[in-house]
Amino acid sequence: MEFEDCIKFANETPVCYLATVDGDQPRVRALGFWFADETGFYFQIGDIKDMYGQMQANPKVEACFWQPDEHTGTMMRVAGEVEFVDDISLKKKVLEDRPFLKEFGMTFDSPGLIIFKIPKGQAYFWTMATNFQPKEMINFGD
Repeated sequence: MEFEDCIKFANETPVCYLATVDGDQPRVRALGFWFADETGFYFQIGDIKDMYGQMQANPKVEACFWQPDEHTGTMMRVAGEVEFVDDISLKKKVLEDRPFLKEFGMTFDSPGLIIFKIPKGQAYFWTMATNFQPKEMINFGD
């Protein structure tokens, strides 16, 4: 598998699970995934979310993308450190892609509109067929 396979899989998976750390306690939650490209995996949240403070304190995260099938499905896990992105064009794009944000009063210059990405790290795929095989890590980013 190549990084392009990771991009494709993520873009075909509208919801992922994102794990952060709160002190010494892991925290995981389902999160609407935005998009992936050759520069990383992109997410959008509001600054009122606990996860925003958790990522500021410790930028290490892991995302799990899962596509079910008649058995157990396929899972892709992505681990890395987040980078917060303050880019007006991306903020305008997220408002186009997610018009419901406007209903919450968000605009491209709202300070509570947070975009972050996982620009580098490691990913791997899992299926029941590969359950007992060594992980084949896919490095991405710098």
